[in-house]
Amino acid sequence: MKTAILFIVMLLVLIIPHEWGHMTVARWCGVKIKEFSVGMGPLIFKKQKGDTQYSLRVLPLGGYCMMEGEEEAVDSPTSYSSKSYAQKIAILLAGVTMNVIIAVVAVTIAICVSGVVTNSIASVADGSPAQAAGLQAGDTIVEINGTKTNTWEKVVEGISSYKEGGTLEITYERNGETGTASVVPEMNEETGSYMIGITADVTNDFWKCARYGPVTTWELNKAMLQGFRSLFTGGVKMDDVAGPVGLVKVVDTVTDYGIAPYLMLLALVSLNLALFNVLPIPGLDGGKIFFILLKIISGGRINDDMEYKATVAGMILLLSLFILITINDVRNLFG
Repeated sequence: MKTAILFIVMLLVLIIPHEWGHMTVARWCGVKIKEFSVGMGPLIFKKQKGDTQYSLRVLPLGGYCMMEGEEEAVDSPTSYSSKSYAQKIAILLAGVTMNVIIAVVAVTIAICVSGVVTNSIASVADGSPAQAAGLQAGDTIVEINGTKTNTWEKVVEGISSYKEGGTLEITYERNGETGTASVVPEMNEETGSYMIGITADVTNDFWKCARYGPVTTWELNKAMLQGFRSLFTGGVKMDDVAGPVGLVKVVDTVTDYGIAPYLMLLALVSLNLALFNVLPIPGLDGGKIFFILLKIISGGRINDDMEYKATVAGMILLLSLFILITINDVRNLFG
């Protein structure tokens, strides 16, 4: 039951801001919104507010923002079809922009919950090289051999760069003052790496954690793009691709480890949706943008009928892909 609730919450967090982005920018551009729907399929609940019907539907696997003049041209200043190409592109990009923002927020909260490993020392082991060199708990390591160490990862890299027979010149800050310590690391026989006998301090300070949110999201995005490329180079098989059913299983697994992994998964799925939505496939936001660009390049020779036929073909392709992935998910679930 808990997994089902968390799965639905994840979908709602992904769907509502995405469609809200479309609706908000459309209204800024003067477009009338006919319906704002969360979910697909049969209607559960609706409420009319002004020109807009707000709907809740049975299947929480998507949503939509129905604009006046979106399906067919309408001779009205409040229709989507009457707006400039730039305004249309802005409206279409608003959804994926919200997905990226959701990812950054989710990652930032996850980091704040789990804490950030800093370049400050939490403890110094008795009899260690660090203690012999005079380093103390609370010191912040700012440089190793002249290289800035503003993160713990940089500190580890600096220690790992040690060459036998030399020393590490460590610059640190203590109580607002700067000092230097010459440290000779020792080899850890178990790990096969050099160590100086210190542990990192972990902070949950919001402002320190917030700095890592966008950076970590970008690293997550790069890893996702690499995985996406691997789909076409053979590095990732289609059997490894998960859809909604497979995502339920992943949610069930990560929630056993707490809220932070759940939020990181939410961020990853949100980035995936953003990437998928901007693909130039008819029926997706990216497909609509692609046709707008074609119209600009061709001087308007691409007519609405051509776009409609391509959109139908694109929707059939997407539906077929969804069915194949769902079948694969079910097979993996019970296989």
